[in-house]
Amino acid sequence: MERKIRKVAVLGAGVMGAGIAAHLANVGVKSLLLDIVPKDPEQDRNLYAKRGREGLLKQKPAALYAPEVLDLIEIGNLEDDLHRLQECDWVIEVVVENLNVKRQVYEKIEAAVRPGTIVSSNTSGMSIAAMAEGRGEQFRKHFLGTHFFNPPRYMKLLEIIPGPDTDPNVIEFMANYAEKKLGKGVVFAKDTVNFIANRIGTYGLMVTAQEMEKAGLGVDEVDALTGPVIGRPKSATFRTLDIVGLDTFVHVANNVHDTVSDPEEKATFVIPSFLQKMVENGWIGEKVKKGFFQKVGKDILALDYNTMEYRPRTKIKSASLEMAKQQKSLKEKLRTLVYGQDQAAQFMWNVLKRTLIYSAERASEIADDIVNIDRAMKWGFNWETGPFETWDLIGVEKSVARMEAEGHTVPAWVKNLLASGKKSFYEEEAGAKSFYTLSGEFKGLEEKKEIISLAALKEQGRVIKKNSGASLIDLGDGVAALEFHSPNQAIGNDIVAMMHFAAQEVSQNYKGLVIGNQAKNFCVGANLMMILMAAQDEDWDELDLTVRQFQNATMALKYMDRPVVAAPFAMTLGGGAEVCFPADKIIGAAETYFGLVEVGVGLLPGGGGNKEILLRNIENVPEGIDLQPYVTRAFETIATAKVSTSFRDGQKLGYFRKSDEMTVNSDYLLHDAKQAVLAMAPNYVAPTPKKVKVVGENGYALLKLGAQTMKLHGFASDHDVKIASKVANVLAGGQVIGGSVVSEQYLLDLEREAFLSLCGEPLSQQRMQYMLTKGKPLRN
Repeated sequence: MERKIRKVAVLGAGVMGAGIAAHLANVGVKSLLLDIVPKDPEQDRNLYAKRGREGLLKQKPAALYAPEVLDLIEIGNLEDDLHRLQECDWVIEVVVENLNVKRQVYEKIEAAVRPGTIVSSNTSGMSIAAMAEGRGEQFRKHFLGTHFFNPPRYMKLLEIIPGPDTDPNVIEFMANYAEKKLGKGVVFAKDTVNFIANRIGTYGLMVTAQEMEKAGLGVDEVDALTGPVIGRPKSATFRTLDIVGLDTFVHVANNVHDTVSDPEEKATFVIPSFLQKMVENGWIGEKVKKGFFQKVGKDILALDYNTMEYRPRTKIKSASLEMAKQQKSLKEKLRTLVYGQDQAAQFMWNVLKRTLIYSAERASEIADDIVNIDRAMKWGFNWETGPFETWDLIGVEKSVARMEAEGHTVPAWVKNLLASGKKSFYEEEAGAKSFYTLSGEFKGLEEKKEIISLAALKEQGRVIKKNSGASLIDLGDGVAALEFHSPNQAIGNDIVAMMHFAAQEVSQNYKGLVIGNQAKNFCVGANLMMILMAAQDEDWDELDLTVRQFQNATMALKYMDRPVVAAPFAMTLGGGAEVCFPADKIIGAAETYFGLVEVGVGLLPGGGGNKEILLRNIENVPEGIDLQPYVTRAFETIATAKVSTSFRDGQKLGYFRKSDEMTVNSDYLLHDAKQAVLAMAPNYVAPTPKKVKVVGENGYALLKLGAQTMKLHGFASDHDVKIASKVANVLAGGQVIGGSVVSEQYLLDLEREAFLSLCGEPLSQQRMQYMLTKGKPLRN
């Protein structure tokens, strides 16, 4: 019998439980959110579950893809509604981290659920075996740990922890479900304290605090060293702890301290006195606006842990750090920093070597292989590389020699790697990866068929054509992929040239085209520096040609005789959005932040964005219905530079059509886009250019009035109104009679003319310059 999950019960409506229910709702799964009954008999018996659900609407960052998905979460309590567990195929326990409490809950669950119902714990580190003690065989076969990371919508990691009696089929089913339906990156952890990510991550944080005290560095100085320069998040170490909550961190660290027996390991997890004092004072971080950092007015102060007083932040002085920042690759950044000669470099080496040795010491205890450990740290702590990938980057042979010279004992299996003549934990040949196993051999790293790696395809020689900004790559099965790889995937002449080539090549030799890449963001827009320089040089002919070629490229893709599917994700802004509009279908990642943001830099969309938003808003309006409200909606979207907060939100804003689809797991995005091309290819008929009915000069007057009203209410400047008026003119179809029918090319010509005129405006040039230097929009 095929197992399906139609409804899930989440027991515990705190931040984590409610967050899990929210993510289930995001992907269309109904849930039943239950919590305890209040002690006061006068209060609503579902009060805590109700608070948990309602609180989701206020969370920042947003827990929900769109507010309406909240309707998929029902509420109740653990006394009146336990019988409703019969409705559920999966029950997730998210109650307080107390073994006795959890066992009592499981006793009630076992009596209430249908046979074969999957039951899991979201514990962050308690023993799965201990929680299942006393339960029947059927319960234990379907019981496991499913450790989500907070916030569940955004954190990719899900640790799956089997119990001693868990049915392997249940493990396999849950892993597939979590990856495909919930969009998670699954790692398999052994049933040991804090599992994988929290075990290694907490150790690394404790070591960082200890080495900071030894070196006499400040928390702000340490954060400068332990952030992006070493492949870690911008929040680095102590800002991360503020976000997580010092009380939570101390609980997790104490969990290890109280469980492990090795004296040296236990000593590492002793909470530093200054951290203990902070928790006693209630300075637990972001939740109370006071932790290692505190914002006072516009200033952010840092805690001096010696005096327990806040002081202005200081900038660390380190030649090694400055040299590391200048390096292009993470490998060179790390090597420059950890092998430097100053105090900062010594600190970084001390932290890193201890973390790497610990990861190797505990590898076989916490996981089956190094791949699960590396992925856990990347997906759970947002490290760019896991510990063993990091070790490869700094050089295993060189670092081990230094560790041993400093008196450290490196685990034997790592020494065996070097003794065998190998010098790294991972190897790659012709796009195929392998990794060193804990038993001392290399094993192929098998990826699921749904995961397509463009880097691996390039290694295999599957590049059809390449230039400095883009590549056309053979995805197999007759499908090509257009990949952008310019800085920030910004669109310049090189990418436009490749778009033209792709349209011709795919039309002649392929079944269809996918537009996608695997960078941090899909595309942040056009090359703004190039536009500004041309405008300042008053090179209008060149700028006109550039915009015209981009428009021609999008039209060539739109009317090509082969299907085109765009696969946007993350930041897809301005020109990035305009590249997606011509596609027959958009398969977007759930976390797609999509929008036409050109007005923020004093411009309007120039690559067909106005035209396409207009078409999306009016294409399904019945004949005889007034178009003005739909044109007004398009105008508001562009003039206010609306950016979607998710793919679902993008559909509400009109950026995506109902026929466009969402992929929750971004790792599967290219695969899903390719499958969409293959599904369309056999019967594909190229679209014909559209004729567009426009609202004309009267509609333009109404739109312009709206812009002027915003100015009267203080929401827009004179220049904002000028930009909005040009947007209005394009969307209205220019100064023609309402009801006139125009061509797409006519609208593109209006758009290009308006774009060029704004490029010549000094205030627009100021906005472009400000964005390039400050990274944020200027209101002038």
